[in-house]
Amino acid sequence: MPNPSNLANLRRTRPSSGAVPEAGNMFVSALCIEFRIPSAHSLKEKRAVLRPIVDGLRHRFRVSVAEVAYHDLWQRAAVGVAVVGADLKHVTDLLENCERFVDSFPEVDVFEVRQHWLD
Repeated sequence: MPNPSNLANLRRTRPSSGAVPEAGNMFVSALCIEFRIPSAHSLKEKRAVLRPIVDGLRHRFRVSVAEVAYHDLWQRAAVGVAVVGADLKHVTDLLENCERFVDSFPEVDVFEVRQHWLD
């Protein structure tokens, strides 16, 4: 069984300031895309439209994706996309491509896109 005092010492080896030692720049951004699905008349129909969008974003762009709001509404959805990268341009371009990907689905009407940066 590990000694609890040794575990406490291991935890203290991390910098208390929150800085990452010996690391370069790190950019973290999240995109919230809200859209309507006018053709959906049930949650099952909504999920049938939403699944290819979420899976496509996840597999095509290698980003973290989740439905983040309006879970019980048939015709409305919000998808959150999160990206971490070492290059600001790469992160920005990746999120723009994700937004275009969602826009490419004729079944959805995107009406709001918000981008958030972690300071």
